[in-house]
Amino acid sequence: MLPTVSIVIPCFNEEKHIRGLLEAISAQTYPLHLIDVTIADGHSTDRTREVIADFQRAHPDLKLQIVDNDARITPAGINRAVSASKGEIILCLSSHSCPYPDYVERSVAALEAGKGDNVGGVLDIRPGAETWIARSIAVAAAHPLGVGDALYRYASSAAVVDTVPFGAWRRSLMEKIGGYDETLLSNEDYEFNARIRESGGRIWLDPAIRSIYFARPTLRALARQYWRYGFWKYRMLCRYPRTLRWRQALPPLFILSLLGGSLLSLAWPVYSRLLGFELVSYFGILGIAGLHSAMHRGKIYLVLGLPIAIAAMHISWGCGFLWSVLSAALKGKRLS
Repeated sequence: MLPTVSIVIPCFNEEKHIRGLLEAISAQTYPLHLIDVTIADGHSTDRTREVIADFQRAHPDLKLQIVDNDARITPAGINRAVSASKGEIILCLSSHSCPYPDYVERSVAALEAGKGDNVGGVLDIRPGAETWIARSIAVAAAHPLGVGDALYRYASSAAVVDTVPFGAWRRSLMEKIGGYDETLLSNEDYEFNARIRESGGRIWLDPAIRSIYFARPTLRALARQYWRYGFWKYRMLCRYPRTLRWRQALPPLFILSLLGGSLLSLAWPVYSRLLGFELVSYFGILGIAGLHSAMHRGKIYLVLGLPIAIAAMHISWGCGFLWSVLSAALKGKRLS
């Protein structure tokens, strides 16, 4: 017999996306009577709950419940939703996502085949708005210069990896290693996967498991997102320093080099030339990437939009990481 699946969704003010996500779940190729959905809502102040209620009335065949996420943070929402659900397999989705029709079926098949203890797939990143900068952000969010070796953004072959988005795992795994860490306001999924690996488990990425993900619609929203990623990455690394990857070290090192070069150039003019060379080289590389993407996709706005978006990602992530280091140092904490 096929196992039962509990889909858990942390949610807050998602009236724009939640209907599409629920429609995608109801269209899954996996038997619908074996699926239940639990949405942990952080007391949304928009029409999110009304949209969910409308969907429930139109789709009584899908078992769907809403629980309150009083903490209003993602890891607490996931834990609350898991506790309220009963399926043998837990499948976590973002309220900004829209899984392909065979998403659940392929995830369960990978688990049943023993491919990994947590399995996930690749994000098909779409713009969060119909503007040139939103479209540029979506391209940047899947570009190697923007995300480094984060294979879940663009992988074409299955592999064992460090982390996956919106994973699927057996409930017994969570009972073994514990739930999501509610002291982390971001990077909670990476920390969860780190504990899986430390317990001897495997994280499996299969590009055939796909979901649409809507990127942030504006530069301001993108910068806030990546500042948060950088800030909480350091807090997570304080517990798991061996999980640091080269792509995560580059943005804060880049920011430090800019700050150091600026200070040194005040006393020694040669450093101003070195700083200028660094900036010209950096934006030159981004400009080439933008030109290449514009020619490849036939979208002229990417010549400017892609470099701006990637630079916003790098600078925000690096500054958030360094601010986390500084604030932790002032409180007497350090990476060990």
